[in-house]
Amino acid sequence: MLQRTCTDDLLIRLSGLSKTFPAAPSPVLDTLSLDVRAGEFTVLLGASGSGKTTLLRSIIGLEEPDRGVINIAGTRLTRRNRHQLRRRLGMVHQDFSLCERLTAAQNVMTGLASALGPLRTGLMAFPPETQRRAFTLLSRVGLTEAQSHRRIRELSGGQRQRVGIARALIGDPLFLLADEPVSSLDPETGASVLSLMKDMAGEHGTGVLCSLHQIDLAKTFADRIIGLRQGKLVFDAKPDALGSAEIAEIFGSPPTPSMGKARDQERVDAAL
Repeated sequence: MLQRTCTDDLLIRLSGLSKTFPAAPSPVLDTLSLDVRAGEFTVLLGASGSGKTTLLRSIIGLEEPDRGVINIAGTRLTRRNRHQLRRRLGMVHQDFSLCERLTAAQNVMTGLASALGPLRTGLMAFPPETQRRAFTLLSRVGLTEAQSHRRIRELSGGQRQRVGIARALIGDPLFLLADEPVSSLDPETGASVLSLMKDMAGEHGTGVLCSLHQIDLAKTFADRIIGLRQGKLVFDAKPDALGSAEIAEIFGSPPTPSMGKARDQERVDAAL
């Protein structure tokens, strides 16, 4: 397990990030600079194509920016060290990204695959301590022992996302990234999952950077909201500063009652 060697509360620093895809008419990230600190539940808010997913994928090393610098806990992210630095981060995915043939507990334990090695992970030969930690985390996120032994395909969407949160936390990450983690859940379940994620991250002293398309959920759960529009930072403040004018600046149109529902779901379906 990686030790927490960061000496202050600045965990992620992004400086001048730019990224353009060949098929895109304009940059997906446009000279974006941003600091994210420990202990914050920070929400990325924006329309489709605003760069939220590309930003998260860049931080975790799945995309390489054309220009700019990413620092994680004081270390610059490079091709050479990105696999090592990735072990300092946890990731909760929009589509759960769980293996349906495995049980909930086995899925959580695969969160340590990079540390345990492919042979042990492939054989499901997890050390007793890893097994105990997986079941403890699953209990903490609200799953019973019986549910922990069930295969993923037997669980509901909300239960699957709880498994995803436990898997993201098993490596004791410095920071948790979440890419639209509740977009496929109903509003009540989505709010429950976000509340759980925030509470669990707080218990572990883990900062969170979470992309959302639901304005109401962002205002309810965020300690800080980062508004992105066409790859640029257009808002950075506490939720109570997010009014109609700011929402219009982020989304490019005045807010309507449907912005947290049908129109935003269309944005997510088309999002990068």
